[in-house]
Amino acid sequence: MKLVRGALVAATFAFFSQAQAQAPAQPAKWDSTYRPGSFDLKVQQFQSYPNSSKDIIFLGNSLTANTDWAELLGMPQAKNRGISGDITFGVLERLHEVIEGKPAKVFILIGINDISRNVPDQVILANYQKMISRIKAGSPKTKIYFQTLLPTNESFGKFKNHYHKEEHILWVNNALKDLAKKEKIEVVDLYPHFLDQNKKLVSEYTHDGLHLTVAGYQKWVEVLKKGNYLK
Repeated sequence: MKLVRGALVAATFAFFSQAQAQAPAQPAKWDSTYRPGSFDLKVQQFQSYPNSSKDIIFLGNSLTANTDWAELLGMPQAKNRGISGDITFGVLERLHEVIEGKPAKVFILIGINDISRNVPDQVILANYQKMISRIKAGSPKTKIYFQTLLPTNESFGKFKNHYHKEEHILWVNNALKDLAKKEKIEVVDLYPHFLDQNKKLVSEYTHDGLHLTVAGYQKWVEVLKKGNYLK
């Protein structure tokens, strides 16, 4: 499996090495093979659940995983496919489980853990391109939505590897908008709605500078509903 993942690294990095403007400098050491401890169990659980072409899939990491989307939205067809700690390589590895159900919509929010683990910004973008290509090939009627990465707030002091990475967050978000325009998919621009006057994640919306409070999820839902993304 690690050999396969290693090949994926080389392919994705080459694919976008010259496609975007120069990304911010990052340390050379990074690992595409990291998977959170719950990864295999969660994937097995997802595979055991029934699929429907009416499903609205929320795909991502802990920001997605930490709420009940069906309850939050009042939509039983909303399905949670978030895994805490996941990175873009993990989403690619388990994307087949999402595609096989031919869902109506997929909302993707992933990348902050990649940034915290020094995965180059251009590799993150290349992985998003692969997600688009696989979904379009395996489930062409599925509507894809990118959700921009949220800001962080270092005043809480709990996730130091995630803090002070705004330059990378902004680069990825801008690149995702360009990619979405090229691929003719929609972007849910969450980032500005979670930003305070100091360019940090609004304190009311987070309990640790990274993850969201009830108020944070309510703001997320407000953005989705105001944009008519759920209809």
